[in-house]
Amino acid sequence: MRTTVFKILGVLLGLFSTSMLPPLALAWFSDDGQVRPFLMAFIVIFGLGLILWWPLRRNRGELRFRDGFLIVVLFWTVLSGVGAVPLWLMQAPSLSLVEALFESMSGLSTTGATILTSIDQLPISILYYRQQLQWLGGMGIIVLAVAVMPMLGIGGMQLYRAETPGPMKENRLAPRIAETAKKLWYVYVALTIACMLCYRFAGMSWFDALSHAFSTVAIGGFSTHDASLAWFDSSAVNLVAGVFMLLSGFNFALHYGVFRSRRLRAYFDDPEARTYLVLILVISIICVLVLYQASFFDSVESTLVDGTVQVISVMTTTGFITSDFHLWPSFLPVLLILLSSAGGCAGSTAGGMKIIRIILLFKQGARETARLIHPNAVIPIKLGGKAVPDNVVDAVWGFLALYILSYVVLLVGMLATGSDPVTAFSAVSACLNNLGPGLEGVAQNYAGVSDAGKGILIVAMLLGRLELFTLLVLLTPMFWKT
Repeated sequence: MRTTVFKILGVLLGLFSTSMLPPLALAWFSDDGQVRPFLMAFIVIFGLGLILWWPLRRNRGELRFRDGFLIVVLFWTVLSGVGAVPLWLMQAPSLSLVEALFESMSGLSTTGATILTSIDQLPISILYYRQQLQWLGGMGIIVLAVAVMPMLGIGGMQLYRAETPGPMKENRLAPRIAETAKKLWYVYVALTIACMLCYRFAGMSWFDALSHAFSTVAIGGFSTHDASLAWFDSSAVNLVAGVFMLLSGFNFALHYGVFRSRRLRAYFDDPEARTYLVLILVISIICVLVLYQASFFDSVESTLVDGTVQVISVMTTTGFITSDFHLWPSFLPVLLILLSSAGGCAGSTAGGMKIIRIILLFKQGARETARLIHPNAVIPIKLGGKAVPDNVVDAVWGFLALYILSYVVLLVGMLATGSDPVTAFSAVSACLNNLGPGLEGVAQNYAGVSDAGKGILIVAMLLGRLELFTLLVLLTPMFWKT
């Protein structure tokens, strides 16, 4: 393995170690008994990063394209391991190593699935730490690192391409990739601050407002309460969540473009954003009508607000709970779980397949249907008036094949651990799509899943976060050939 990989991994671990300082300070001032876990975590992560970086600090080797994939996978794997340290060391509640790893991976991958119960009773530093994990994982700490790597004499394009989700990875906001990463983070931070202020105005405490802003903009779904957003019992809170989940499901580069051009119409001019909004609108109407007919909620207002916000929460793969959707009538629970496969737009913090892939699959299907009538016709696939290269379409079909294959393997694995079919189906869907809550045995939390099942779901969350290719490419013999 190339020394450059170890050097960069050391730098990234050093950066991540600083994330232990805010919860450490909070534990110190609140005297909640969690100073030791966070102090030990900081020492371990910083020390490991220093051990990897120091001997290679003068190495100026070039970073190859394939090295980017290796670093990203190693980083997310190692990061989840070291991120579990404070959760493993805390005494109440006591977590096994597998449970701590599950919670850490769920946070960093912005899945929002939890094995914790009595969340309201957790120490305040642990509550904050879980939310911060999601916020860092949302945009991807790799993208943050790309912004500072030029100062270290390390190119970041390989990391950016390996980390950035979606099939269209060449859109830059600036000539230099580091500037692009910085601009994405500016948008991310601005949305987080705006979301926090709106939550506070809607009635949350400052701590809850900050914590939920972290997980809303990151599309994570962790909450400081067992009942999630339903704990607040507030239409205002739900509406704020709905608006910012919707915004976070857009391509962040599109947000930046709208800010620069001052043209809100750009959202509707973008074909992916337009499809995203239409799909949410259609599913929301269906759910609201079924809920109203079944008189599931006490009032029309609750039916409209809670129903629509829950649809946004599931489709963007945030996973906040405004209502126990697993108890919704008729086909709605299964519809929502399936809806999470679509996810948000490419270049957003959402999970799932991404809307742009759904559009390209539909257009390809329409083209093949047209070719049955006109076999010799040349029919280009267009997106936004521009022809999409065939290699992009081929990559989307390859992604779909890998997605289905991965889903089947993970589902069979979960069934083999003893999970019932509904629990296994929803757990795999929720973790592979980075959604969080599922149905039946995983509707509230994942505490009842066996250790073997948790291990399978950890892999599912990592696959979903890295969008399959980045992780699976490491399993091919061709990758390791020089």
